[in-house]
Amino acid sequence: MTDDRPLALVTGASHGIGAELARVFAEHGHDLVVTAEDTAIGDAAERLRRYGTDVQAVQADLSDPKGVEEVDHAVVATGRPLEAAALNAGVGSGGSFVESNLVDELRLVDLNVRSTVHLAHRVLGPMVTRGRGRVLVTSSIASTMPGSYQAVYNASKSFVQSFTEAVNDELRGTGVTMTSLMPGPTATDFFRRAGSLSESVMGRMPKDDPAKVARQGYDALMAGRTAVVGGSPLVQAQAAIAGVLPDQVKAVAHRLVARPRG
Repeated sequence: MTDDRPLALVTGASHGIGAELARVFAEHGHDLVVTAEDTAIGDAAERLRRYGTDVQAVQADLSDPKGVEEVDHAVVATGRPLEAAALNAGVGSGGSFVESNLVDELRLVDLNVRSTVHLAHRVLGPMVTRGRGRVLVTSSIASTMPGSYQAVYNASKSFVQSFTEAVNDELRGTGVTMTSLMPGPTATDFFRRAGSLSESVMGRMPKDDPAKVARQGYDALMAGRTAVVGGSPLVQAQAAIAGVLPDQVKAVAHRLVARPRG
């Protein structure tokens, strides 16, 4: 890797919003460290190199703390300061909590929550020491409501949202910012991987373009905004309405769209 280009880290970069975020960084002249748990991260890295950027791909499972450390070590091994990081890796789940697989639910917590805190701590320290840096965290509009039939996922995003906004406030005056990207339903592998959620009303609704969501996140990151709702005007309206409705009402509304049909 050369030293005259900014370096960015993108997690969950093999597909969906993460792949599009990596592409936007490449288009804006960043070299990249990209990571995902699947072998497709190698193919994603090859596509990114077409933009003339240097890319290091790391296949790692961030639900395991060892995977987080592996990614951090790869960044440190470049010998270069990290100018930006997009902590995007995550997974969804759907269906009744009582009937769910506990191992899967706990892995979701490890990936969506624990790995975000772990990696944020690793990248923010050096950024604060240098007095510059930007971190984007992929949250969700799900963070604004109790998620009946998506209970653990919505709770994980509520944690991530609160965490990002709180740390961003702590970073005032440091030259470092944290930004939360809050997409609505997006055309990615999310619903397929979330099992029964794909059979719900939500799973069958029109989805936003991940490229558009990624661009909105990147622009908000570079502007130093605390949070941005990603997606269509409809999703942004839903987020605004969620901000004024009682939680009990939101839980019922979420049940109606997330409960598997059948």
